[in-house]
Amino acid sequence: MSGNDSSVAKGRYSAFLFDMDGTILNSIAAAERIWGAWAARHGLDVASFLPTIHGARAVDTVARLALPGVDPELEAIGITQAEIADVEGIVEVPGAASFLRSLPAAKWAVVTSAPRDLAARRMKAAGIPVPAILVTAEDVAAGKPNPDCYLLAASKLGVDAGDCLIFEDAPVGIAAGEAAGAAVMVVTATHLHPLDTPHSSIKGYQTMFAKTDADGFMLLEERGA
Repeated sequence: MSGNDSSVAKGRYSAFLFDMDGTILNSIAAAERIWGAWAARHGLDVASFLPTIHGARAVDTVARLALPGVDPELEAIGITQAEIADVEGIVEVPGAASFLRSLPAAKWAVVTSAPRDLAARRMKAAGIPVPAILVTAEDVAAGKPNPDCYLLAASKLGVDAGDCLIFEDAPVGIAAGEAAGAAVMVVTATHLHPLDTPHSSIKGYQTMFAKTDADGFMLLEERGA
């Protein structure tokens, strides 16, 4: 079934784990400029290729193509350097920066398929606070949809992944959250088409707030709900 916008995930959570691109910030324009140019140079059909880049590490995206004579590691380095240089148009997902600043520092993390330098650059460009715990492409051997990144973030926060709420926007990341055993909230701010998902969904964070109960668990609430 399709996710229900403006429906919050009911439950008590030890921590919130956030994907970055498409979840707390919108980098689609910049990413598609860089990846579109790269795809054109390699003779790919740009329109059909671009939807495949979201949520995955650059090295994994290139490796999946199995292009003759192309080294995924070297290509990923070049793509990342180009992305670090181009942050034009990168903005927060509506309400994300304020929402993140309202959370206890020890109870949230960002878990991204981007390399660390690129993640820091994009968060700064969007005005997103850099969390105490940031898990990036370099921190795991296998990227999303493998759950290792989310399991690592939960471990660094000292909680069980099964007690976390994961905010994601892309199928590959949603799959990683599911595999980690966590509850998943789908952020639809950058979606052009409805995503078929059983999970709750929100368009942005403007009406969202978190409460901490007497046992130290966080609850996600919606103003006016």
